[in-house]
Amino acid sequence: MPKNRKSAVLPLSFRDVKKSEYKLFFSYFKPHKWLFFADLFCAVFVAAVDVIFPVISRFTLNKVLPQYLNSADNSVQRTVIFTFFSIIALCFLMCVLRTVAQWFITFFGHVFGVAVEKDMRRDIFEHIEKQSFSFFDKNRTGQLMSRTTTDLFEISELAHHGPEDLLISLLTLFGAFFVMFSIRWQLAVIVFVTLPLLIFAVYSSRKSLMGSSSLVKGKTAEINSAVESSISGARTTKIFTNEDYEFSKFEKSNQNFFDAKRLYYKAMAGMHSKMEFVTHILSVIILAVGGFYIMKGKMTLGDLVAANMFVAAFLQPIRRLANFVEQFSTGMAGFMRFSEMMQIHEEMPEKTDAVELSEKIESVDFENVSFDYSENFPVLKNISLEVKKGQTVAFVGPSGGGKTTLCNLLARFYEVKDGSIKINGIDIRDYKLKSLRSQIGFVQQDVFMFAGTIRENIAYGRPDATEAEIIEAAKEAEIYDDIMNMQNGFDSVIGERGIKLSGGQKQRISIARVFLKNPPVLVLDEATSALDSITEQKIQSAFDRLCSGRTAFVIAHRLSTIKNADKIAVLENHKIVESGTHEQLLSKKGEYFNLYTAQVRI
Repeated sequence: MPKNRKSAVLPLSFRDVKKSEYKLFFSYFKPHKWLFFADLFCAVFVAAVDVIFPVISRFTLNKVLPQYLNSADNSVQRTVIFTFFSIIALCFLMCVLRTVAQWFITFFGHVFGVAVEKDMRRDIFEHIEKQSFSFFDKNRTGQLMSRTTTDLFEISELAHHGPEDLLISLLTLFGAFFVMFSIRWQLAVIVFVTLPLLIFAVYSSRKSLMGSSSLVKGKTAEINSAVESSISGARTTKIFTNEDYEFSKFEKSNQNFFDAKRLYYKAMAGMHSKMEFVTHILSVIILAVGGFYIMKGKMTLGDLVAANMFVAAFLQPIRRLANFVEQFSTGMAGFMRFSEMMQIHEEMPEKTDAVELSEKIESVDFENVSFDYSENFPVLKNISLEVKKGQTVAFVGPSGGGKTTLCNLLARFYEVKDGSIKINGIDIRDYKLKSLRSQIGFVQQDVFMFAGTIRENIAYGRPDATEAEIIEAAKEAEIYDDIMNMQNGFDSVIGERGIKLSGGQKQRISIARVFLKNPPVLVLDEATSALDSITEQKIQSAFDRLCSGRTAFVIAHRLSTIKNADKIAVLENHKIVESGTHEQLLSKKGEYFNLYTAQVRI
């Protein structure tokens, strides 16, 4: 979060929104400026009609109709009738045009708002996708989903209704006030005196509205996270019969959301009730004063009707202003959360003079590499390792020793704290990030399957792969026969996170992705952990073919699978405590010997 910035869940005021944030907000209007200005033009027309209509009514009541009543001349009466119905026709035309303008505002105005929302969602999604692993370690999925959905919807509503409501309201208020002043300045003064009360009603509520709106957004993100976590872990919940525990956690988040919403609606009700009270009292005062002037003969009935119409005309823009304050509160609270997210830069930095990793990879060197997730949580200390082209290096050791982290550093999913990792003698930070990662293939222990078909999940390794290449990759991963036994073959839908597949099937589809990608460097993180012994043997032979001529890093707990590795490194207490071939390490009778003999006994 930027320094000297209040949290988005604390009470906000209009002054809390920085000029830079306004500038960023309106920058999203630019690609759609013609739609925006057309919407505002229609808004001006609607405001003009709302002001002109009472003027025409006053003119008709004071000038046109009395001529008909006070004249016995038929020609004059016919002229008056023609004038009257011409005015009616004009009013009808104005109503039609106002309806068309209002339709444009409603339809294209919302299209404009959604277009702004779409652009913002594109930018924040792209921004999130660029972040490093550490970013996702700190942020919950449900909270990120809230930033890209609920918050942006509120921003869309502000982008559409905000400028439009503000413009219509101000034009209608000033226009009505000016015309009322020409009718009877005393009435205009009454309205003028009332306006500060209305402004106070709005201004006094804005802080509580913005604060409660921000609180609602924070609680919405929390409940989204709670629901996402609970649904994702539903099977684990049932295994441990913890449904009641999960429900109690959800109920707490749900109650917090309810309390935040209740606070928001309380603030909103306070603002609206204040405004309704002032505006209705204004109507009573206008009626009393206008009636008094009529009894004194200083004002006509047409003037009073027009004045009351203007008071009614005042109500709508005032309500619009109230809605604007409400929309500004919710929309800008959402936009400030959007802005905060866009200011987080935890993506791996890329040098301006970074080069493509296009040449063949001849060596990978770890030179005094150290890494920690936090100052009090060291993971790796002074790791040094030389790996030549075509070598297979296995990392073994107790869980939490840093084996997976070391491989993640190779792809710059995290940044080394000290030391360096070099490919072909060049620091990996000097390569373009996308170029570096395109040369490395991962088969992870925790396999993630995307909702979709088997074909789509295998092709994720190389989206432009042909059908023949996808089939060949499936065969290499020993998953082809399983796929063909399914009802829809490669078009079989696997469900969310591959729920319709077994653990071994998901593992082999993940392996097929890497066969398809065919990278020069492989990282196999417990790649056979979910396979049965027979399938593991088949996959192991496939891995031997895949690793041939390539540099491979293998993380394994089953030491029997890494006997043929060119080099085995034992990680313990954040360091490499010994390294060598299988035979060399057994002869040392050190930590590797202890691990291996323990597994053999089992």
